[in-house]
Amino acid sequence: MEQAENPSAGRLLVIMPAWNESASVGNTVTEVIRTVPNCDVLVVDDGSTDNTADLAEAAGAAVLRLPFNLGVGGAMRAGYKYAQRWNYSQAIQVDADGQHDPKDLINVVKGLEVADISIGARFAEKGNYEVRGPRKWAMVFLGWAISRIAKTRLTDVTSGFRAANTRAIAQYCEHYPAEYLGDTIDSLVVAVRSGLTVTQVPVEMRPRQGGQPSHNPVKAALYLGRSGFALLIAMTRKKTRLAGTEGAAE
Repeated sequence: MEQAENPSAGRLLVIMPAWNESASVGNTVTEVIRTVPNCDVLVVDDGSTDNTADLAEAAGAAVLRLPFNLGVGGAMRAGYKYAQRWNYSQAIQVDADGQHDPKDLINVVKGLEVADISIGARFAEKGNYEVRGPRKWAMVFLGWAISRIAKTRLTDVTSGFRAANTRAIAQYCEHYPAEYLGDTIDSLVVAVRSGLTVTQVPVEMRPRQGGQPSHNPVKAALYLGRSGFALLIAMTRKKTRLAGTEGAAE
C-alpha cells in the first residue's frame, strides 16, 4: 500500500515556548499566521497556570501542553521533537511575548540557505536594541568566543530568534539542554562543535506586547558569571556525530 504524503513535510514550523503569556500569546500567534500564512505554529505551553494554552489554540496554533514548567530549554526540546516527529524541514523559535517581529521571520529562515542554523541578531546594524552593564559585557565576550568556535562573526549568540534545518533539528533532539542559558549558549556551541554551520541575519526587536520582563537588576548582575560558566559547560559536552557532517567526533 502506498504511504500517504505527510502534509507537514517541507513546511515551516514556528515553535513558540510560552509560560503564563496570556497577555500576549493570542495576538502573537495571530500576527505570525497573518504575516507568514504558509507556516504552522506550535505553542509549547510550559506548565502555565493561566489560560495561555486556550488562547493560543483559539488563535489558530497547535498546542503542546507540558504538565509542569521545564524552562525554555525543555520546552524547545519538546518542540523540536514534534518537528522531527512530523517531518518538518525547517523550524524557527519565536517568543510568545511579541518581541520578535514576524516581518523578520522569513529573512531569518532564508539564512538556512547558507547554514544549518540561522540566528536573528539584534546587534547586526539594524534596529536600536541596546543592553548595558554586565549583560552587555557578557554578550560581547560570548559573541567573540563563539565566533572563534564557529569560524564566523556572530554578534548575538544569546538570541532566541533562531531557525534550524533538518540536520539542526535532529541534533537538537539529541542535545538541547534545559540549564540556564543552555537553550542559547550550550545548544549553539555543541551544535557547531558537532559539525553544523551557523549564520546570522539582522533583525529588529520590539517591546514586549504584554506581561512583565523576566530580567531584573539582580539577574543582570549575575548574568556575566553565569554566561561564562554556561560557555565552559558547553565546551565540556561530548560532540554528537551527525549524518552528513565532517569533523564530528565522539
